[in-house]
Amino acid sequence: MSAQKIPETIKVIAIENSGENGQLVTQSAPCPQPGPGEVLVKVAAAGINRPDLMQVAGMYPPPPGASDIPGLELAGQIVACGADCGEWQAGMDVCALVTGGAYAQYAVVPAQQCLPVPKGLSMTEAACLPETFFTVWHNVFDKAQLQAGEVFLVHGGTSGIGTTAIQMAKAMGATVFATAGSADKCQACLDLGADHAINYREQDFDTAVMDLTDGKGANVILDMVAGDYIGRDFKCAAQDGRIAVIAFLGGPKADTNFLPLLRKRLTLTGSTLRAQPVAAKGAIAAKLRKTIWPLIDAGKIKPVIYREVAFDDAQQGHNILKEGAHIGKVVIKMM
Repeated sequence: MSAQKIPETIKVIAIENSGENGQLVTQSAPCPQPGPGEVLVKVAAAGINRPDLMQVAGMYPPPPGASDIPGLELAGQIVACGADCGEWQAGMDVCALVTGGAYAQYAVVPAQQCLPVPKGLSMTEAACLPETFFTVWHNVFDKAQLQAGEVFLVHGGTSGIGTTAIQMAKAMGATVFATAGSADKCQACLDLGADHAINYREQDFDTAVMDLTDGKGANVILDMVAGDYIGRDFKCAAQDGRIAVIAFLGGPKADTNFLPLLRKRLTLTGSTLRAQPVAAKGAIAAKLRKTIWPLIDAGKIKPVIYREVAFDDAQQGHNILKEGAHIGKVVIKMM
C-alpha cells in the first residue's frame, strides 16, 4: 500500500441519458478497490476513443462486470496493489488499457494490462498510447501478420488508430499507404512516415493503390470504415492479402462481390478488444513492451495529440471527435 491517502469518494465522468441525447456529466462515486491481480491508479490523464462515443450513444455497453464509467485508456501513478501484481508497486507511473472506468480520478487496472510510461513522455502523452497501440498490434501484427517489405494500407490515417498504425507499420519495415479526407490530412500522414497518402474525396483509393504498386496491391489493410469500403478493399488487396476490420464508420452492411475473396485467397478478419480476457490483453501488452516500447523510448514513434481538455470539459472532447477535424488523439487531463 502507498503512504498516499486514498479518498473514499472520487469524481467521475458518468453518462447521463444514454442514447441519442446522451451526455457526459461529473458525479461523485465510491473509490474502487483493487482485487487480486489488480492495481489502483490515481489517473492523471485519459484518452478519448470512438468506442467511448458509442457507449454514450447506447451502442457499446460495457461487458458484464466492467465499470459503466467510460474510458478505455489512462496514465497515472499506482497508489495501491492487490495480491499477485508482479513487478507493479505503489509509486510507479504507468499507462494502461482498461475495460472501462478511465474517466475518473482513480481507476482499477488489471496489472497485466499495465505498461511503463515511456521515457520522455508526459502523462498526457502516455494516456494516448494503450487503446490504439493494443488495437493496432493485435489486428495488424498478431492477426494479419504484417511483415517487413509488405505493403500496408490504413483507412482514416489521421485518426488515433491511423496515426499509430502509420508509425508502427513504418517502423516495422512496411511500405505504408494511408487514406484521408483533405490535403492537410494527407500531408499529416506523410509527415508521420506514410509513403503515400490518398485523398479519398478526390480519387478512388482502390485504383490509386493498384497504380502505385504496379498492380500488386496491399498485403494488409486496416479498415475502420467497412460499408462499401469492403468491396474496394477486395479490389486493391494483393494475392493472399489480409483485411482487418475494426469498426463500421461507413455502416455495418455492404452489397459486395465476394468473388475476389476466393480468387485472391484473401483473409477477412474482425475483432473487438474490450471484451477479451485479461490474459489475452496481457499478452499484447508484453509484445508491445518488447517490440514497440523501445521505439517510443528512442523517439522513433510518438503519440500525436490534437487537443487536451479539462476533466469538467470531457463533453467538449467527445464533440471534437464527432466533428472529425482532429489529427491524432484527444485527451482528458484529470489534474
